[in-house]
Amino acid sequence: MSLLVQHSGATHRGLVREKNEDQWIAVPELGLYVVSDGLGGEFAGALASKIVVEALPEMIRARTDVLRDLSSGKASRAIKEALVELSIQVFDQTHGQPGLEGMGATVVLALIRQTRVLIAHMGDSRAYLLRRGRLKLLTKDHSVVQLLVDAGEISQAETASHPARGRVTRSIGMEGEPLPKVRVVEVQPGDRLLLCTDGLTGMVGVETIRSILKQDSDPEPTCRQLIQAALDSGGEDNVTSVVVAIAGDRADDGGELRPKQ
Repeated sequence: MSLLVQHSGATHRGLVREKNEDQWIAVPELGLYVVSDGLGGEFAGALASKIVVEALPEMIRARTDVLRDLSSGKASRAIKEALVELSIQVFDQTHGQPGLEGMGATVVLALIRQTRVLIAHMGDSRAYLLRRGRLKLLTKDHSVVQLLVDAGEISQAETASHPARGRVTRSIGMEGEPLPKVRVVEVQPGDRLLLCTDGLTGMVGVETIRSILKQDSDPEPTCRQLIQAALDSGGEDNVTSVVVAIAGDRADDGGELRPKQ
């Protein structure tokens, strides 16, 4: 069975930042949806996230055969290898370069095949799944504040105002060994996926995000409402959201994703 999906994405520089370092891309024929948040200053950060969204579709396309079946461990390994390769390339090309030293980007991606979705990420951009009104976080932030929460030194509520907020421990272009996290989940008609940067989750509470996502509307107005909620809360960072709605199913047609027009 192949799923019909609808998607929409939106990004905004926010109300404080001068430039937007966020990027997103959707490639429905590949079943690929990507969000990236640039790190390392306005020019370098914007460049890094641009590299991520431009390079990943071609890297996925080159691995199409091994990515047809997401139930195989080979698919997860292939995505990890692609993200590691991209991270090393970014680091090698920018290390020691004036203005580019320390350049990097978060990444969160969703790859849909039949009724399975592969989620991969590095950094604090997140993926959520909404099912029957319940919102589930599919990623765990690679960040300093998350490490503090795990160690019991601060509460989850304290992360929003902690001085280390925004400092990530893994990213594309990082120094040292890149360690992307990958998982595969089952989806069904009626589900919604949200990929977003911390410009949304840092400004808007989980309950508000859930309330907006569960409204019976197309992904496009949902994305606009999520962005507006972040702006209404102060818009302190660039904010990006991509919503993928699982709208129905179709008899098996050879395993290819069929986007709903």
